[in-house]
Amino acid sequence: MKQILMVGAGSVGGFFGARLAKTNPDVSFLLRPKTLAAVKQNGLTIRSAEGTFTVRPQASADVRELPRPDLIVLGVKAYDLDDVLNQIEPVLTEKTVILTLQNGIDTEDRLLSRLQRDCVIGGVAYIYSKIAEPGVIDHYKKGAVAIGEFMGYESERLLQIRDIFSAANIPCHLSKDIRRSKWEKMCWNCVFNPITVLIDDHVARALDHPEMTGVIRQIVGEVTAISAAMKVPLPLDMPERVVKATQEIRDIHTSMYDDWKAGRRTEIDSLNGFIVQKGRELGIPTPVNEALTAMIKTMTEKEPTGPGRVRIEGAVVQPVSFDRGALAALPAEHQLDISTVMPGMQGQGIRLKGILDIPALAIDADHVAFHASDGKYSACLTLQQAKEFGVLVYELHGAALPDTNGGPFRLVTPGLGDLCANVKGVARIEITKGPGRDTRQTTCPPTL
Repeated sequence: MKQILMVGAGSVGGFFGARLAKTNPDVSFLLRPKTLAAVKQNGLTIRSAEGTFTVRPQASADVRELPRPDLIVLGVKAYDLDDVLNQIEPVLTEKTVILTLQNGIDTEDRLLSRLQRDCVIGGVAYIYSKIAEPGVIDHYKKGAVAIGEFMGYESERLLQIRDIFSAANIPCHLSKDIRRSKWEKMCWNCVFNPITVLIDDHVARALDHPEMTGVIRQIVGEVTAISAAMKVPLPLDMPERVVKATQEIRDIHTSMYDDWKAGRRTEIDSLNGFIVQKGRELGIPTPVNEALTAMIKTMTEKEPTGPGRVRIEGAVVQPVSFDRGALAALPAEHQLDISTVMPGMQGQGIRLKGILDIPALAIDADHVAFHASDGKYSACLTLQQAKEFGVLVYELHGAALPDTNGGPFRLVTPGLGDLCANVKGVARIEITKGPGRDTRQTTCPPTL
């Protein structure tokens, strides 16, 4: 194995790739454009108590511009796997070997299923590092890998990979049961990754609270039940092993914590979410992991935006947004068939009173401006007019109100007379103190 391709230069791939590239000129990197630009300009830098260094390897966002690899090391997040496979497929041959360093359990099986050949070496990374900025990795603790064939034997290619890592002074352990090694790390990941996010602190905070002992035992118990059902039994004292292994890294945060703080997507679906999914498939209850998954997704996923939502903002204590399902779930007393108040018009509507009573409004808020998604049109009513006469039409024949009918959300004000307001494609409802923006004519226009 001569040519080595590192896919990704994040906290894992960046560290191990840079260490390999420091002594091996045949290491290249496949990178995202932002990271690529940084590495092209400044190189790839590792800042560590063991010493800071910079390497300037070959790098590209197009794998076809790099030497054809004999070994590909995947250092990207598990959720990026499908996109990465699409990128590297043009250079794969019957001899290409792929080493995985992802968290989670199913990466290797997904690779084998798609590529349909024996080309995968399983790997586990043991490291605490984080991305300081594109092209700069701060390394704090550890920095070792375990690798193994899934059949447990020491193949020639496995020994070659060990020698490659050892030549770069990277501790590389040969695992006789790499699936078990991955499940053991899965136990740790499913405990401390979500917990550090929920408590907004490092792992010691969880270790030092006796009440957490039972929670850790339940999380690990559910993980080991799934692993056993998938024919990878783990020791009965796995919860104690997880806690013991964590004592020497008490001060760390986790990769999920760092991703959350940086506004990046987390790997919750590949960790606790995977346990929940398998539990449902196998008929094994996983209530604690299900709760952790739900809470982490709620905390870390950004508020949905786009044409399928309408947002109330402005002079409110907390902005709130709705999709069609949320509007349909509001009390029946606020729902109406729009044809009952506007003959000739069809659709399901919600009285604005039912919507405007949900957010806590500023004490002196007195007007409401309705803004079209294109930013060109808006209509402003007093808060009293909006609550008394306003209707937001959101559905037609059980489906989203189409754009041709002014959807997905359309404001109408039946009964308001010459002060009527009709705004198609409402995207924002702005609560104001005093009149807000209004593009209407002085008399009621046909439509806006």
